[in-house]
Amino acid sequence: MTENPYVIDEMISAKAIAARIEELSRDIKREFRDTDKLVVVGLLRGSFVFIADLVRELDMPIEVDFLEASSYGDQTESSREVRILKDLRGAIEGRDVLVVEDIVDTGFTLSHVTNLLMSRSPARMRTIALLDKPSRREVDIRADWIGFEIPDEFVVGYGIDFAQRDRNLPFIGKVRFLSEQDA
Repeated sequence: MTENPYVIDEMISAKAIAARIEELSRDIKREFRDTDKLVVVGLLRGSFVFIADLVRELDMPIEVDFLEASSYGDQTESSREVRILKDLRGAIEGRDVLVVEDIVDTGFTLSHVTNLLMSRSPARMRTIALLDKPSRREVDIRADWIGFEIPDEFVVGYGIDFAQRDRNLPFIGKVRFLSEQDA
């Protein structure tokens, strides 16, 4: 079986991402200014680069934990079935929580995860997503903070992958699949 060749066109530069994270961190610090320690929950795997850069901008007491949820596998379309592959290590009951997501597409993953975490009785929970594709939303949910709203394009980079590739790109890029005649 031959692999579909594709090219990646830069959509959001590394510089633009860094500037937006600085802005978002100011809003987060303002929201959680009265907390004794914020639990920052990264949704693996796509958020790992975003969460690393974000927490470095949060000059406040934080604890980092991770939850791995999957609804894509190696596909370009959501299966709409969210599976928890790795749960949090620590308890969040009575604590302030910030859920960090890479991209909100259909909304199934963020909805499932926020419902799961709210059932654990955090004191306060907010959500942040680097990217938002509102045109693809199938579940009525929106993150409290959004880095960038993007059109319905398949993207990679800055932690986001296609079949476990291209996570290491320092920018967000649009994937353009090539037909056999283009390749």
